[in-house]
Amino acid sequence: MNKRNLELLGLDEGATREQIEEAYASLRAKYLEDRFLEGEAGNNAAKMLTKIEVARTELLAELAEAENASAEGGGSAYERVEELIKNGDIDGAQRALDAFNERPAHWHYLQSVVFYRKNWVNESKKQLEIAMHLDAGNQKYKDAYKKLNEKMEYDASRHAAEGANQSAYRGQNMNASADDQMGGGFCSDCLTCCYLNLCANCLCNMCCN
Repeated sequence: MNKRNLELLGLDEGATREQIEEAYASLRAKYLEDRFLEGEAGNNAAKMLTKIEVARTELLAELAEAENASAEGGGSAYERVEELIKNGDIDGAQRALDAFNERPAHWHYLQSVVFYRKNWVNESKKQLEIAMHLDAGNQKYKDAYKKLNEKMEYDASRHAAEGANQSAYRGQNMNASADDQMGGGFCSDCLTCCYLNLCANCLCNMCCN
Protein backbone atom coordinates (compact mmCIF):
# COMPACT_ATOMS: atom_id res chain seq x y z
CA MET A 1 0.00 0.00 0.00
CA ASN A 2 1.10 3.56 -0.67
CA LYS A 3 3.35 4.49 2.27
CA ARG A 4 2.76 8.23 1.93
CA ASN A 5 -1.01 7.76 2.09
CA LEU A 6 -0.73 5.44 5.09
CA GLU A 7 1.43 7.93 6.97
CA LEU A 8 -0.96 10.75 6.15
CA LEU A 9 -3.82 8.85 7.76
CA GLY A 10 -1.65 7.51 10.60
CA LEU A 11 -2.00 3.88 9.50
CA ASP A 12 0.31 0.90 9.17
CA GLU A 13 0.83 -1.46 6.25
CA GLY A 14 -2.04 -3.92 5.93
CA ALA A 15 -4.71 -1.50 7.18
CA THR A 16 -8.26 -2.70 6.63
CA ARG A 17 -11.06 -0.84 4.89
CA GLU A 18 -12.65 -0.13 8.27
CA GLN A 19 -9.40 1.29 9.67
CA ILE A 20 -8.97 3.53 6.62
CA GLU A 21 -12.51 4.87 6.88
CA GLU A 22 -12.19 5.42 10.64
CA ALA A 23 -8.89 7.30 10.36
CA TYR A 24 -10.24 9.40 7.50
CA ALA A 25 -13.42 10.32 9.36
CA SER A 26 -11.46 11.34 12.45
CA LEU A 27 -9.02 13.54 10.53
CA ARG A 28 -11.75 15.03 8.38
CA ALA A 29 -13.71 16.14 11.45
CA LYS A 30 -10.57 17.77 12.85
CA TYR A 31 -9.64 19.65 9.69
CA LEU A 32 -13.21 20.70 8.97
CA GLU A 33 -13.12 22.55 12.27
CA ASP A 34 -9.57 23.87 11.86
CA ARG A 35 -10.21 25.33 8.41
CA PHE A 36 -12.09 28.23 10.02
CA LEU A 37 -8.97 29.29 11.91
CA GLU A 38 -7.45 32.55 10.82
CA GLY A 39 -4.34 32.84 8.68
CA GLU A 40 -2.06 30.01 7.63
CA ALA A 41 -3.57 27.51 10.06
CA GLY A 42 -6.91 27.69 8.28
CA ASN A 43 -5.29 27.43 4.86
CA ASN A 44 -3.27 24.38 5.90
CA ALA A 45 -6.38 22.68 7.25
CA ALA A 46 -8.18 23.23 3.93
CA LYS A 47 -5.23 21.72 2.04
CA MET A 48 -5.13 18.74 4.38
CA LEU A 49 -8.80 18.01 3.69
CA THR A 50 -7.93 17.53 0.03
CA LYS A 51 -4.88 15.41 0.83
CA ILE A 52 -6.67 13.01 3.17
CA GLU A 53 -9.52 12.66 0.66
CA VAL A 54 -7.04 11.62 -2.03
CA ALA A 55 -5.22 9.28 0.40
CA ARG A 56 -8.49 7.58 1.38
CA THR A 57 -9.57 7.15 -2.25
CA GLU A 58 -6.25 5.68 -3.36
CA LEU A 59 -5.91 3.31 -0.41
CA LEU A 60 -9.44 2.00 -0.88
CA ALA A 61 -8.71 1.54 -4.59
CA GLU A 62 -5.62 -0.50 -3.73
CA LEU A 63 -7.68 -2.71 -1.45
CA ALA A 64 -10.38 -3.17 -4.09
CA GLU A 65 -7.76 -4.05 -6.70
CA ALA A 66 -6.20 -6.65 -4.40
CA GLU A 67 -9.61 -8.13 -3.64
CA ASN A 68 -10.49 -8.33 -7.34
CA ALA A 69 -7.16 -9.95 -8.15
CA SER A 70 -7.66 -12.52 -5.41
CA ALA A 71 -11.19 -13.33 -6.54
CA GLU A 72 -10.13 -13.77 -10.17
CA GLY A 73 -7.02 -15.83 -9.60
CA GLY A 74 -4.31 -13.22 -9.28
CA GLY A 75 -2.96 -10.39 -11.41
CA SER A 76 -3.60 -6.68 -11.19
CA ALA A 77 -7.01 -5.38 -12.23
CA TYR A 78 -5.28 -2.44 -13.88
CA GLU A 79 -2.91 -4.79 -15.70
CA ARG A 80 -5.93 -6.59 -17.15
CA VAL A 81 -7.33 -3.29 -18.41
CA GLU A 82 -3.96 -2.46 -19.99
CA GLU A 83 -3.85 -5.88 -21.64
CA LEU A 84 -7.32 -5.38 -23.11
CA ILE A 85 -6.24 -2.00 -24.49
CA LYS A 86 -3.07 -3.48 -26.03
CA ASN A 87 -5.15 -6.24 -27.64
CA GLY A 88 -7.53 -3.68 -29.12
CA ASP A 89 -10.52 -4.74 -27.02
CA ILE A 90 -11.57 -1.19 -26.17
CA ASP A 91 -15.15 -2.12 -25.26
CA GLY A 92 -13.84 -4.79 -22.90
CA ALA A 93 -11.44 -2.30 -21.32
CA GLN A 94 -14.31 0.14 -20.80
CA ARG A 95 -16.44 -2.54 -19.14
CA ALA A 96 -13.54 -3.42 -16.84
CA LEU A 97 -13.05 0.23 -15.89
CA ASP A 98 -16.79 0.65 -15.25
CA ALA A 99 -16.62 -2.21 -12.72
CA PHE A 100 -14.22 -0.33 -10.43
CA ASN A 101 -15.83 1.09 -7.31
CA GLU A 102 -12.91 3.38 -6.46
CA ARG A 103 -11.43 5.63 -9.12
CA PRO A 104 -8.00 7.05 -8.25
CA ALA A 105 -5.51 8.76 -10.57
CA HIS A 106 -4.50 5.58 -12.44
CA TRP A 107 -8.13 4.78 -13.21
CA HIS A 108 -8.61 8.20 -14.83
CA TYR A 109 -5.36 7.75 -16.75
CA LEU A 110 -6.53 4.45 -18.23
CA GLN A 111 -9.94 5.97 -18.96
CA SER A 112 -8.11 8.69 -20.86
CA VAL A 113 -6.34 6.07 -22.98
CA VAL A 114 -9.64 4.29 -23.71
CA PHE A 115 -11.28 7.56 -24.75
CA TYR A 116 -8.29 8.34 -26.97
CA ARG A 117 -8.60 4.97 -28.69
CA LYS A 118 -12.28 5.82 -29.31
CA ASN A 119 -11.09 9.11 -30.86
CA TRP A 120 -12.83 11.10 -28.12
CA VAL A 121 -9.90 13.47 -27.77
CA ASN A 122 -11.53 16.17 -25.63
CA GLU A 123 -12.84 13.58 -23.16
CA SER A 124 -9.40 11.97 -23.08
CA LYS A 125 -7.82 15.31 -22.19
CA LYS A 126 -10.31 15.88 -19.34
CA GLN A 127 -9.53 12.46 -17.83
CA LEU A 128 -5.80 13.18 -17.99
CA GLU A 129 -6.35 16.47 -16.20
CA ILE A 130 -8.19 14.66 -13.40
CA ALA A 131 -5.37 12.11 -13.14
CA MET A 132 -2.77 14.89 -12.86
CA HIS A 133 -4.85 16.66 -10.22
CA LEU A 134 -5.06 13.50 -8.12
CA ASP A 135 -1.38 12.62 -8.59
CA ALA A 136 0.42 15.87 -9.35
CA GLY A 137 3.90 14.34 -9.22
CA ASN A 138 3.32 11.61 -11.82
CA GLN A 139 5.62 12.29 -14.78
CA LYS A 140 3.96 9.71 -17.01
CA TYR A 141 0.67 11.59 -16.84
CA LYS A 142 2.43 14.87 -17.61
CA ASP A 143 4.22 13.38 -20.61
CA ALA A 144 0.98 11.91 -21.97
CA TYR A 145 -0.77 15.26 -21.49
CA LYS A 146 2.01 17.04 -23.39
CA LYS A 147 1.80 14.57 -26.29
CA LEU A 148 -1.97 14.86 -26.42
CA ASN A 149 -1.85 18.66 -26.52
CA GLU A 150 0.76 18.54 -29.28
CA LYS A 151 -1.48 16.28 -31.35
CA MET A 152 -4.55 18.46 -30.77
CA GLU A 153 -2.60 21.58 -31.81
CA TYR A 154 -1.27 19.83 -34.90
CA ASP A 155 -4.75 18.61 -35.88
CA ALA A 156 -6.18 22.10 -35.42
CA SER A 157 -3.53 23.71 -37.64
CA ARG A 158 -3.91 20.96 -40.25
CA HIS A 159 -7.68 21.36 -40.39
CA ALA A 160 -7.31 25.13 -40.71
CA ALA A 161 -4.94 24.68 -43.63
CA GLU A 162 -7.27 22.20 -45.31
CA GLY A 163 -10.18 24.59 -44.83
CA ALA A 164 -8.27 27.37 -46.55
CA ASN A 165 -7.65 25.17 -49.58
CA GLN A 166 -10.95 23.28 -49.69
CA SER A 167 -12.00 25.00 -52.94
CA ALA A 168 -9.07 23.44 -54.79
CA TYR A 169 -9.52 19.92 -56.18
CA ARG A 170 -6.50 18.03 -55.00
CA GLY A 171 -4.35 16.83 -57.88
CA GLN A 172 -6.31 18.83 -60.46
CA ASN A 173 -5.46 22.40 -59.45
CA MET A 174 -4.96 24.39 -62.65
CA ASN A 175 -2.09 26.24 -60.94
CA ALA A 176 -0.41 23.09 -59.67
CA SER A 177 3.00 22.02 -60.86
CA ALA A 178 3.47 18.99 -63.07
CA ASP A 179 4.77 17.04 -60.09
CA ASP A 180 1.63 17.80 -58.09
CA GLN A 181 -0.62 16.69 -60.93
CA MET A 182 1.29 13.42 -61.20
CA GLY A 183 0.88 12.68 -57.51
CA GLY A 184 3.79 14.69 -56.20
CA GLY A 185 1.79 15.56 -53.08
CA PHE A 186 2.09 11.99 -51.81
CA CYS A 187 5.17 12.65 -49.69
CA SER A 188 3.47 15.50 -47.87
CA ASP A 189 0.45 13.32 -47.07
CA CYS A 190 2.70 10.46 -46.03
CA LEU A 191 4.63 12.67 -43.60
CA THR A 192 1.37 13.92 -42.11
CA CYS A 193 0.14 10.36 -41.59
CA CYS A 194 3.45 9.30 -40.03
CA TYR A 195 3.41 12.21 -37.62
CA LEU A 196 -0.13 11.45 -36.48
CA ASN A 197 0.69 7.78 -35.99
CA LEU A 198 3.77 8.73 -33.98
CA CYS A 199 1.72 10.95 -31.64
CA ALA A 200 -0.93 8.27 -31.25
CA ASN A 201 1.62 5.58 -30.42
CA CYS A 202 3.45 7.81 -27.92
CA LEU A 203 0.22 8.44 -26.03
CA CYS A 204 -1.35 4.99 -26.17
CA ASN A 205 1.82 2.99 -25.45
CA MET A 206 2.53 4.97 -22.28
CA CYS A 207 -0.14 3.10 -20.36
CA CYS A 208 2.03 0.01 -20.42
CA ASN A 209 5.36 1.63 -19.54
